[in-house]
Amino acid sequence: MLQRQEELHVIGEASDGLDAVQIARQLQPDLILLDIGLPGLNGIEAAYRIREISAQSRILFVSENRARDIAERALRTGAAGYVVKSNAGSELLRAINTVLQGMQFVSACLAGPPRTSGGSVSSVAQQNEAVRHEVEFYADDSAFVDGFSRFIKANLRAGNVAILVATESHRTDILRRLKADAIDIEPASRQGNYLQLDAADTLAAFMVNDMPDPVQCERVVSDLIKGTKAREKDHSRVAICGECAPTLLTQGKPEAAVRLEYLWDDIIKTSHADTLCGYLWSAFPEKEHSSVFRRICTVHSAVHSR
Repeated sequence: MLQRQEELHVIGEASDGLDAVQIARQLQPDLILLDIGLPGLNGIEAAYRIREISAQSRILFVSENRARDIAERALRTGAAGYVVKSNAGSELLRAINTVLQGMQFVSACLAGPPRTSGGSVSSVAQQNEAVRHEVEFYADDSAFVDGFSRFIKANLRAGNVAILVATESHRTDILRRLKADAIDIEPASRQGNYLQLDAADTLAAFMVNDMPDPVQCERVVSDLIKGTKAREKDHSRVAICGECAPTLLTQGKPEAAVRLEYLWDDIIKTSHADTLCGYLWSAFPEKEHSSVFRRICTVHSAVHSR
C-alpha cells in the first residue's frame, strides 16, 4: 500500500523497539509507523525515546489493540495518531496524510472529542464525578488571573483544597484579586486548604535533560497532594490550577510541554486531584492551527477559552 504511493518512500524497517530507536536516530524520518507489541522494548517506550532523539519525526501507532486506555497511553508519548490494524485498509493512508499535515488522527472506533465550552470554568471539584483535567486559554494576563482566581475561590468555598502552581507575577496578582474578593487566604493557608508554589521551582524538581522525568514527576505531584488536608475531611477534594506545561511552552519546549500534560493526566487519575491548566494564547504562534495546540487539547477532559 505504501509503495504504491509516489509521494511516500520507505527508508527503513525495524523488527523490535530498540532497533526502531536506533534507526530513527540514524535516519531522522519524517514519519514512523509504530506497533505497540514489540520485542525488546515495547512501542510506547520506544516512542518516548524516539521523541528525544528525533523530535521532528511524526509517530503514527498502528496496532490491533483496541483498548481506549492503551491508545491514550500511546498518544501521551507525543505521537500524532493511532490506527487500529483491522481498519488500516480504509484508514491508514488518510491517517498518514493527516499527521503529515500536522494534525492528529485516531481510528473512528476509538475517537472521542473533548468537551468544549466558550464560557469560564466553574469549580471542577464540586461535582461528584471522576477526576477532571481541564484546560483554559486566555487572551492576556488579566484574563489568566481572573480565571485562576475564580477557580480557587469556587473550590475554597466548596470546602476543597486549592493548590496554585504559577509564576511569581501571576501568584502576586491572583492573591491581590482573591483579597479584593474578600477571600481570606491566610487562614486557608494555615489550615492547609490553600497552597501555592512557584512554577519554575516545581519544574526544576522533575525535569531531566529538558524533559519531564516520569518517576520524579509522579513523586513531586503525589507528595504535594498527600501533604494537603483533603484526606482528613469528608467529601473534600484537591483542585490544582497551574502553568507548569504552559511555562515549558513559553520557554520554547513544546514537546516537553505536551509530554508533561500526558504524564500529569496519568498521575492525577491515581492521586484523585482535579486540575485546571492555564495557557496564554500568545504561547501559540500558529494559534488553533498549531499541532501542539491540538495535542494539548486532546489530553484534557474539557477545553475552555476566555
